[in-house]
Amino acid sequence: MLDDPKFKPHGKHLIAGEWLASGQSFESEPANGPAHAFSVGSVDLVNQACEAAEDAFWTYGYTTRAERAAFLDAIADEIEARADAITEIGSQETGLPEGRLQGERGRTTGQLRLFASHIRDGAYLDVRHDAALPDRAPLPRPELRMMQRPIGPVAVFGASNFPLAFSTAGGDTAAALAAGCPVVVKGHSAHPGTGEIIAEAIHAAINSCNMPKGVFSLIQGGRRDVGTALVQHPLIKAVGFTGSLGGGRALFDLCAQRPEPIPFFGELGSVNPMFVLPAAAAARGAEIGTGWAGSLTMGAGQFCTNPGIAVVETGAAGDAFVAATRTALEGVGAQVMLTDGIASAYRDGQQRFDGRNAVTPLLSSQNEGRTAKPALYETDAANYLQDHALGEEVFGPLGLVVRVANAQEMIALAKGFEGQLTATMQMDADDAPLARQLLPVLERKAGRVLANGFPTGVEVADTMVHGGPYPASTNFGATSVGTLSIRRFLRPVCYQNIPADVLPADLD
Repeated sequence: MLDDPKFKPHGKHLIAGEWLASGQSFESEPANGPAHAFSVGSVDLVNQACEAAEDAFWTYGYTTRAERAAFLDAIADEIEARADAITEIGSQETGLPEGRLQGERGRTTGQLRLFASHIRDGAYLDVRHDAALPDRAPLPRPELRMMQRPIGPVAVFGASNFPLAFSTAGGDTAAALAAGCPVVVKGHSAHPGTGEIIAEAIHAAINSCNMPKGVFSLIQGGRRDVGTALVQHPLIKAVGFTGSLGGGRALFDLCAQRPEPIPFFGELGSVNPMFVLPAAAAARGAEIGTGWAGSLTMGAGQFCTNPGIAVVETGAAGDAFVAATRTALEGVGAQVMLTDGIASAYRDGQQRFDGRNAVTPLLSSQNEGRTAKPALYETDAANYLQDHALGEEVFGPLGLVVRVANAQEMIALAKGFEGQLTATMQMDADDAPLARQLLPVLERKAGRVLANGFPTGVEVADTMVHGGPYPASTNFGATSVGTLSIRRFLRPVCYQNIPADVLPADLD
């Protein structure tokens, strides 16, 4: 389909309804297929996009919920109308299989439609009313009304590992647009062609729904100065980010250092520990190990919920778990990584483990180019707690088994983990007493706690929490998935004694 001029990448930025080119360009680095040239972002383009977003907010921020819901549905429809072209270029750029991209596209449009339904319902506004008490002594009470209002323009950074669901029209963009906030997206250079087609879909929806042109802009590529300018622009009121701890922390610090600090909602990944409790290990340790290997290598391990650490007791049951994991991993061949940089970082992570005396390699792999094979290592609780580097995320199919002597050491180890997106308990009925002790620890460490499952795969639903204590995310009270994520881009406003014919329509 990319041979069709309608879908062939033109490499421009979308700024307030206009496709603009800059003086410099970069070439995409696809896993397969042809490379394409894209304009490099600039600070001037950031300024144009942010000013257009602020201008659009005075209209878009005061549209009705029905109008915004129709807009979100229209974006979803336009994305589906470009389905084949999105799958083709997305597969070329990332190396992801067509089935994965088709599923991710469905998740992306599903998020948009879920938010459309969510704002139509209106419960997210959290409307409250305290009636006036003019005769109250010793002082009367005024009439008070409260509801949530959009905060203004939002910056969104596209993610490398989800070219659709966490990028141009992903969860952050959908939540912000649903709230009534214009969005400026900094596209990820790993999949600029995919981002461009999605931006074309949003642009078409803007025109068909007669929305202000500045409600959405896409800035492609760019050096570090583009991201810096975006998060520090005085018209940006919040930032959504999915990516590495180092990059996210740098942007978080920039947001805090502004004359007007703004919230930075960064989802930075984690090692997502899995605790195999004793009864479960004895009854089905091999089965759990095989399942863990499948989750560990899904998508070449390039999920922020990848369960990179398994905790299991020493002894025969733990040995069976480890042996089954190793056997399953040995059957997994080399997988294409999303970018050359991610593949290189995976090799660096392996070297970090290989160079530690307290870590035993159980399955080594030699990797080169843009592919990765699984790797498995083992250590004990004492060494893990003494070596902070063992708890750092390795983005790829690398697993670490941490052996504990008993249940008490398992709980102590759990207390030593940093903040996580997820924590999992593999348990049987006889494990319930230990699970009751472990759960209070895990709920302080993670945003989502699972039993007898694997964390790869994040349901888009009202109850989902995709976030956690730092360093998993920069705001432990927020989620980047599910309808609760809209609250990141809203703030409560109290209206005191405002006449009914002046109040916002949602307070009538």
